[in-house]
Amino acid sequence: MTADDGTAFLIDTPPEMRLACVEYGIDKVDAVVITHAHIDHVAGFDDVRRFNTLNGTRVPCAPGDPLYRGLPYRIEGKPMTCYAMPDTIEQLHRIFPYISAEGGENGLFRPMIEFDPSGSFTLGSVAVERLNVEHGFPCCGYLLREASGEEEAGVRTLAYISDCHVLPDETLGRIHGVDVLVLNCLRERPHPTHLSLSESLAYIGRVAPKKTYLIHMCHDISHAEWLAKLPACVKPAYDGLELRACS
Repeated sequence: MTADDGTAFLIDTPPEMRLACVEYGIDKVDAVVITHAHIDHVAGFDDVRRFNTLNGTRVPCAPGDPLYRGLPYRIEGKPMTCYAMPDTIEQLHRIFPYISAEGGENGLFRPMIEFDPSGSFTLGSVAVERLNVEHGFPCCGYLLREASGEEEAGVRTLAYISDCHVLPDETLGRIHGVDVLVLNCLRERPHPTHLSLSESLAYIGRVAPKKTYLIHMCHDISHAEWLAKLPACVKPAYDGLELRACS
């Protein structure tokens, strides 16, 4: 996601993250926001190190310098902040035990990550709040607000909830009437840790967003079949979907 001021951030780092960045021309990431540590949401976390390089600075380097690689400079990587729940941070350290905010020996990156467990924070011009959800595993969603001016009417909102089977009343109240809701909907059949189609539609009715995009769908039915079953204001998401905010 890219804020109005140009700050760019990722929500989760799935296994195909590197391929997606190449395919869709993502060459700038300033921060990472993680919903939970299930592997389909964090397996690409190691690829963050490339953005440590891209965000880094060139430092003069001459023969005789232990880090000389035949170029007149070397890159000092810039650490990136990763926002996540404390439980998720602990799990990420177990999955990737080499992560550190410092670079490794010989100029190698780990990747360089500074973890922040804050429940609310800002990423450029976007204010982010953590949302409680129930997934049977430490997990959360996020509410994003970006102001296009000082007027309250100029505030744009997006709620992102990728994995859950229950949305607590507190969370429903915080996201009521958002401009865009991105919501988990695994399939039509019930599932113990994910929302089914009927459950997702029931929550959409309670939230009353202007638009909804369903994500984390399995392959029980096709994209065309989803479209035929859904109300006009609800769409199935797809790879490469771009949402552009309107003031």
